[in-house]
Amino acid sequence: MNNSIQIIPLASLAIVFIPVIAVLLIYIKWAMDVKEATYSIARMLLQLTIIGYVLGFIFSAESGWVLFSVLSIMLFASSWIALRTVKKARVQLLGLSLVSILIGSISILLLIMIGVLDLNPWYEPRYMIPLGGMILASAMNCISLSIDRLLSELQRNVPYPEARNTAFQAALIPVVNSLFAVGLVTLPGMMTGQILSGIDPLIAVRYQIMVMCMIFGSAGFTTACFLLLCEGKIKKVYL
Repeated sequence: MNNSIQIIPLASLAIVFIPVIAVLLIYIKWAMDVKEATYSIARMLLQLTIIGYVLGFIFSAESGWVLFSVLSIMLFASSWIALRTVKKARVQLLGLSLVSILIGSISILLLIMIGVLDLNPWYEPRYMIPLGGMILASAMNCISLSIDRLLSELQRNVPYPEARNTAFQAALIPVVNSLFAVGLVTLPGMMTGQILSGIDPLIAVRYQIMVMCMIFGSAGFTTACFLLLCEGKIKKVYL
């Protein structure tokens, strides 16, 4: 099996922006606000370029302090972005979002790094940063979905326990759907990357099972923690 991965020249990479430009033209043609979409694409390019250099530095430094500093920034950023749709109570809920992700996600990341993977050192940056990013992104999205649904239910005068349960179930719909679809509809990012790099598909499957389980677990624990912790503040601000 070929263990090399195809390097994409910049000139070839530019081709992928053809459909992107086409979609932006649809925004303009249909008289919609194209600014946010354009800004998101520009920000994606900038962020990925910067993180490429940052990861190169982290991997070469092999410093635990540098790694945990980066994870702390990722943790804070995910906690803040998760509350993007609740500007009225964003600051008040930030601490609860941070604690929820810390309890529900970082604990599972440590379980994976120490209990599942046999690495030396256990905090190997090439594993911890990508896995941490997956966990935090899932937790962030689930908090965002849960708070949005929770407020919708409460505004209909649904009792908090019932609204909490509905919000929890709604937040986990994308994660549960991904469990149904994996292997049938999609080959997820980590598995695809490993297969492209020449790894045996059966080995890639083991890693993907680990990833799917850790994402489901962290999403569920984080969302549950947040919904349990935020009841008082939500009622105080919105009800």
